[in-house]
Amino acid sequence: MGIISLIPPILAIGLSIAFRNVVISLGVAVFVGILIIVGGNPVDTSLSMFTDYLVAQATDSYNAGVVVLLFFIGGFVALVERSGGGAALAKSTTKFITTRARAQFSVWLGGIAIFFSDLGTPLILGPIFEKIFDKVRSSREKLAWILDSMMSPVAILIPFIGWGIYIMGLIADAFENEGIEASEFDTFVQVIPFQMYAILTVISVPVVIFFKADFGPMRKAERRVLETGQRYWPDSTPMRGENTVAAEEAQKPSRAIVIWLPLAVLFITLFGILGSMGFPGEQVAGGDFRAALSTAYLFAAITLVVLMLAFKVNKIGAIISTYVKGMEKMINVVMILILAWSLGSVLTEMGTANFIVEMLQGNVPGSIIPALIFIAAALMSFATGTSWGTFAVMIPLAIPIALGLDAPMLVSIGAVLSGAICGDHCSPISDSTILASTGAGSDHIDHVKTQLPYALTNGSIVLVMFIIAGFTASPYTVILGVVLMIAAFVLIARFTRKRDGVLGEARDRTGAEFDSASIAASGADRVSDQHVETNPKGS
Repeated sequence: MGIISLIPPILAIGLSIAFRNVVISLGVAVFVGILIIVGGNPVDTSLSMFTDYLVAQATDSYNAGVVVLLFFIGGFVALVERSGGGAALAKSTTKFITTRARAQFSVWLGGIAIFFSDLGTPLILGPIFEKIFDKVRSSREKLAWILDSMMSPVAILIPFIGWGIYIMGLIADAFENEGIEASEFDTFVQVIPFQMYAILTVISVPVVIFFKADFGPMRKAERRVLETGQRYWPDSTPMRGENTVAAEEAQKPSRAIVIWLPLAVLFITLFGILGSMGFPGEQVAGGDFRAALSTAYLFAAITLVVLMLAFKVNKIGAIISTYVKGMEKMINVVMILILAWSLGSVLTEMGTANFIVEMLQGNVPGSIIPALIFIAAALMSFATGTSWGTFAVMIPLAIPIALGLDAPMLVSIGAVLSGAICGDHCSPISDSTILASTGAGSDHIDHVKTQLPYALTNGSIVLVMFIIAGFTASPYTVILGVVLMIAAFVLIARFTRKRDGVLGEARDRTGAEFDSASIAASGADRVSDQHVETNPKGS
């Protein structure tokens, strides 16, 4: 349909930016696309939208399996968050934390351990570690950055939680529209090395911790706490919303076994079933993978319910209610998926990707496409504050464009995922950024300002890596990216310390050697909430 075929995706992106509501934006884009297809009759458009698209997508056997699996995951995650097992697991490690580096590294480890719930990372770890960070004189901004770095970047690398299932659903639908016969599970696993922003972000946390590579506003925040004991800048407003209060009430520590045993059951069940199907030596069909995963989450949930009853965490009625509410939380995700699948079908019918390919063919080499996709996804995610909405719009476009322009497919998919996480990480309106500030009890703008230099440095390196990967399609490109990231952070930090002078070096050594004993001996653990007017933010 030529240039008219660009109207639905432009609407989806524009409305997402304007209203920051992905469901409405996708719904309008689907409606307008069908309106164009049927010739402008709104009644026929409504009928076709429900029967030929929404209902057809929801009742498709593959899509229905994804929806059911998401409900299982939602119920299990809600039980884990309510059980208090995560808080117990985190609290059991706090007695070993005596230095700033150990405190920060413990949060990083906790973020890996709580991989199953991206939003649970700040709400479980934040309230526990904020007191420890105050004690060892590390800033709330640093805690918020570590929490944010371990939320989406960890979750998107795991194929068997909600993030992976959602993305695989979008990939499978795009493959079906393009007639590609490939396993979405195998594709997701092969794309992991090209999720370069997520990988660099996760690795950058221990790099900053152990190389003392604080720079920019983060370095000023760390020195503020170390030198004055002040948690906040004079004009800061700490985040402490209803979500965190509810989380603290719900996550009264029970026993660590309440979290690790159900997860062990989940892994043993999942890989036991997949192993019987020949995994990893043989390709596992998407339907078999979803069935195995649904069974694993069901058995894990049953184990968790038994443990919660055994340790008297809650009564059976409240436990079942929590499980059902967890399922209900997935309804928004399911709506986005169904609308995204429908939009993908509309765009295929209108020939949107074909038109874009025709415009770019001969003008833009295929090797540059992944870098352009990364930039587009990052800008959309930054403007909308949602990585999931960006996936929904960009994946149905990126896959056929990569095919048409002979760009590396896996690299292009990785560019969408990396760009979406990068933009989301930089965005002040992202729900994950807001929750990280809330969980850490940090001022939200302070968190955004201290995180931005790290995110932009990683994003710039990743952009260069996608240019290289566009030519080579090598999964080992990420190794070069990690090396460059370490070098960049260390060099920037050294330049900052050199600029600060000898006094700054002395202060850094003091901060590295701070432990709970020396703080207690000096009386410095009495951290005041008063602001320091003589050291204003940004000075």
